[in-house]
Amino acid sequence: MDAILIAATLGILVAIVLYLLRAFLGPTSYDRILAMNAVGTKTVILVALLGFVMDRPEFLDIALVYAMINFVATIAILRYVERRRLD
Repeated sequence: MDAILIAATLGILVAIVLYLLRAFLGPTSYDRILAMNAVGTKTVILVALLGFVMDRPEFLDIALVYAMINFVATIAILRYVERRRLD
């Protein structure tokens, strides 16, 4: 069971690194935004997995709050990029 959780954690970390690479090299701003949203999603999964491994159920609450912040931030950034103004 521990080997499976370690493998899942390493897989998520590799995915985060690949998404960060895409965020830095993306040709358009939408590629960068999508990559950063995916990094946020993978981070939520990583925090939830860490809470499961450490037997700390309150980490799930932290992961849910982070997911909501990630969603709102992505929508706000997309609106800004689309309109180029804050209102």
